[in-house]
Amino acid sequence: MEAAIRTNYNAHLDAKKRLTLRGASHEYYNVKEYDNGFILLEPRELVVPAEISANTLKMMDNAVKNITVGNVSEAIDLSEF
Repeated sequence: MEAAIRTNYNAHLDAKKRLTLRGASHEYYNVKEYDNGFILLEPRELVVPAEISANTLKMMDNAVKNITVGNVSEAIDLSEF
């Protein structure tokens, strides 16, 4: 399956070595530059919303293990709120 060309234009670097994308659909891009001169731009978000870090998963596993064996703190009374 080939992707359809949405826009086609020539661009150049400015004095500060920046390249401007016209009508860019995203604010951030991941750039991959290959030895053969091919440059791949992939749209990115600063934080991947569906990803949980390995450290967070490890802490969650420890918390569940503590609850399972009964290693928990006293109940907190939230009736005041």
